[in-house]
Amino acid sequence: MSSEEETFRRLVVELRILEGTAEALQSRINLVNAALAELSVANMTLEGLEAEKKEASLVVPIGGGSYIEATLRGADKVIVGVGAGVAIEKTIKEAKENLENRLSNLEKTRTSLHQQLTQVVDKIGDHRAQLEEMTAKLRREQAKSVRKT
Repeated sequence: MSSEEETFRRLVVELRILEGTAEALQSRINLVNAALAELSVANMTLEGLEAEKKEASLVVPIGGGSYIEATLRGADKVIVGVGAGVAIEKTIKEAKENLENRLSNLEKTRTSLHQQLTQVVDKIGDHRAQLEEMTAKLRREQAKSVRKT
């Protein structure tokens, strides 16, 4: 096997690895986007609750597109998830600060993931261009060897 064929095979393997990496990064970006959407809704809900008065009537989602009517006893405290299935009681101000921090961290993560994805996509493009050049070269060489025989 010639060194060009070895290089060709190496590029093919690297291209497959890069494509897998790109898919994994895109999956992570999708997860981060979903978390950002969920936290944004929570933040908007807290802002809406601040404006509500005690004993206000609310419609609360219970899942599956179903809702129940509820009465707001007070909006001065909320229970906020802090990770690993743990939730603690906080004031609305503290809860909003916590959500804003989490949103900020997720935005940074998303930006980093996008940069990584861009780098991987660029490398994929480079590898594909190299493979196309090598394919054309190998075809020319095969055509020459066929003509000689």
